[in-house]
Amino acid sequence: MEPRRTKFYLDKKNGKVMGVCAGLADYTGLDVTLIRIGFVLLMVGTGTMGGFGPLAYFIAGWMADDRPRELDYADREDKKFWQGVRAKPANSVREVRARFRDIDRRLADVEVSVTSQNRRLADEIEALR
Repeated sequence: MEPRRTKFYLDKKNGKVMGVCAGLADYTGLDVTLIRIGFVLLMVGTGTMGGFGPLAYFIAGWMADDRPRELDYADREDKKFWQGVRAKPANSVREVRARFRDIDRRLADVEVSVTSQNRRLADEIEALR
């Protein structure tokens, strides 16, 4: 079974203790330093919840799966895309459709540019339609 890109995984490659904060940063798209600072502030700032923070951290580290190697991102744009899919799936679908519309428009512009200057090529393209 192929791993899902929309699932939370531990990121032990970029993690410090168990990879929970790095996994949260990868999942949400936030900077890992902000996640770590927020976690420390949560633990220190809430006196009654101080024991719950580390417990939740270790439970998450124990229950979550390690991030599979095949989910490594090819480039920064790929990483940003999948973080957007996890955060707002409907926006991601809209973005993909907008990209395809843009590509289609650009291809139409190329076709107009090529065919407007070469009448014989324009006739061949029309014959194919």
